[in-house]
Amino acid sequence: MQTHWKNAAPQPPFYAVVFVSIKREDLEGYQAMDELMMTEAQKQPGYLGYSSAGQGKGGIFISYWQDQNCIENWRQHAGHMQAKGQATRWYQYFHTLICEVKSHREFLSESKFLG
Repeated sequence: MQTHWKNAAPQPPFYAVVFVSIKREDLEGYQAMDELMMTEAQKQPGYLGYSSAGQGKGGIFISYWQDQNCIENWRQHAGHMQAKGQATRWYQYFHTLICEVKSHREFLSESKFLG
């Protein structure tokens, strides 16, 4: 699992959009769209960072946002809507949750390795 904050880790409360997925075998066009959406999300007001983990075709992606309005603005972003329109082409399963983060703690060992 990796977490990348836009700046320093934010102070709660903030929001997390959790996207759990299993990808299909045919991922034509996925990589380019994924990279574009990451770039666009990071430009959005209220974007705070992300965490991601994956193994094989399964993965969890969590984006962090200042508030629910920022999440809604991203949800309505034209490029994001286009990507979501192709979701069933690239995913055989996905589940999205929106959660309020009321507290968080972070630890990083001296080796700076997160497995």
